[in-house]
Amino acid sequence: MTNSNTNNQPSVQFHKINENNVNQRVDNFLITTLKGVPKTHIYRILRKGEVRVNKKRIKPDYHLKLNDQIRIPPIRLSSKVKHTPSVSAIKLLEQRIIYEDEKLIVINKPSGMASHGGSGINFGVIETLRNMRPKTKFLELAHRLDRDTSGCIVIAKKRSVLLELQDLLHKHQIGKTYLALVHGTWKGKIRIVDAPLQKNQLKSGERVVYVNNAGKAAKTEFELRQQLGNTALLKVTIYSGRTHQIRVHAAHIGYPIVGDEKYGSKELNKNIRNIGLKRLFLHAYNLKFKLPSASKEIDIKSELDKDLLEVLKKIS
Repeated sequence: MTNSNTNNQPSVQFHKINENNVNQRVDNFLITTLKGVPKTHIYRILRKGEVRVNKKRIKPDYHLKLNDQIRIPPIRLSSKVKHTPSVSAIKLLEQRIIYEDEKLIVINKPSGMASHGGSGINFGVIETLRNMRPKTKFLELAHRLDRDTSGCIVIAKKRSVLLELQDLLHKHQIGKTYLALVHGTWKGKIRIVDAPLQKNQLKSGERVVYVNNAGKAAKTEFELRQQLGNTALLKVTIYSGRTHQIRVHAAHIGYPIVGDEKYGSKELNKNIRNIGLKRLFLHAYNLKFKLPSASKEIDIKSELDKDLLEVLKKIS
């Protein structure tokens, strides 16, 4: 990247595309590169032709080619934008890296930390990780977890690996297993919920998902691991990756997840809070997959956090 900068004023940026960004859409490249810039502004400068590739106007869905030269106009960031994550967030994330090789990183994401910034959040997992690894040229989320969900999340260190992971996800060739504590006495052993999910956004900006035949296909398998009083610890396998899928499907069959303030029971959650649970009891426990470019299978487990284990001890 090069730019021209005088008197600390916003300057024109020039980027030369390398192998990490080949085939990426130019709008997605700009969203990643111009951290803190609203998407509406990015699409505005694309629409007005202020972004040029090889001196030509391009559309947002243009796919970048090797050695393309991108010109980005001067952009002034709001002084309110926070430029660095907290020291505590960096330390926490560093401690929760559970696997790393030359292709990817797997992090045991803490509950309460978003996968990425947005909607009033400046720094999520990916922004914090980039701040921790400034010399690493490419870091991108392969998938996402809800902010309140803890557990395994994968970050690609190469664009080619990201594309492999996205292809595996599309073909449902990544095994995703969760652990969830639900309210109620579980009947039987295994229950499969095959119910389409519709996403809606309220005026407040909050996302709400509900079962609706007009929605997208979603399939979840729930299996009993242990009945603990009036709660049940379940192993959950998902065969699609819809927003809030496990939470909505669990509530749909009458077993809301413990600590779920959006889809669960306020009264039952209040009782659980009294024994120390202050979060959603949903944890991405296991990821299993094999990259076409790798010789070995990745099989990563992240055990339940101490606060969740303590709750299980108190209930039992």
